[in-house]
Amino acid sequence: MDTPNQEAAVTNHPDDFYQQVLGSFKRKEFSEEEIDQRQKEWQRYEGIEDKQKERRRVNDFPDYFFAGFWIRLFAYLVDVLCIGAITGITLDTIYHLGGWSSSGHPFGLYQLLSLAIYLGYFVLLTKFNQGQTVGKMIFGIRVVSFTEADLSWKTVLTRELCMRYVLQFNPFFYCGYLPVIFTKEKQHAGDYFSETSVVTINLIKAFNKQANANM
Repeated sequence: MDTPNQEAAVTNHPDDFYQQVLGSFKRKEFSEEEIDQRQKEWQRYEGIEDKQKERRRVNDFPDYFFAGFWIRLFAYLVDVLCIGAITGITLDTIYHLGGWSSSGHPFGLYQLLSLAIYLGYFVLLTKFNQGQTVGKMIFGIRVVSFTEADLSWKTVLTRELCMRYVLQFNPFFYCGYLPVIFTKEKQHAGDYFSETSVVTINLIKAFNKQANANM
C-alpha cells in the first residue's frame, strides 16, 4: 500500500523536481523560462564524458589488432640489444680510449650517459620512425595514439621519456607492464598515461586488403 508521501510524489508535476533542485541553493520559485535557462547552462557538463570518448576515437581499432605481451617483450629485448651495441660502440669506446672507469656511483657520469642513450633511443625512433623502434620494425608492430593521427612530442615524451624512466627506475615498477596481458587495448602504465597502445601492422594490412577485395 502506498503511503501518502509516495502518492504525493507520483502526482507531483515534473517541474517540481527542478524546483527542488534549484530551490536547494536559492529560496525562490523559478519560472519555466528560468528552468530552461539553467538546463541549457548545465547541459555542457553532461557532454564532457561524450567529448572525451569522441576525442579518444581518432584511431579506433578492433581488440585483435593490438599487439600482445610476448611479441612486445621480444621486440623490447631486440631494442635492448641495439641499445647495448650503441652504448658499446660510443660510450664504452670513449671511456676505454680515455682510460676512464665506467664503474662507480649509480648516478655517475657513465650511468647518466647510458640512461640518456637508452631513453633517447626510444624517444627519437618512436617520434621520427612512425612509432617504431628496431625491435618493433622486426616484429611488425607500431605505437599508435588514440587521440592523435600522428604521435606528437607531448605523447612521445610522456610515454618514452617520463613513463619509461619511471618503469625502469626500480625492478618492482616493471609490474606496470603487466596490464598488457589482461587489458582490452593491451595498455601498460605508460600507454595509459599517454593514451597510446601498440598495434600489429600485418593484421591491419590483411584487414584492409580483404576490405578492398570485398568492395
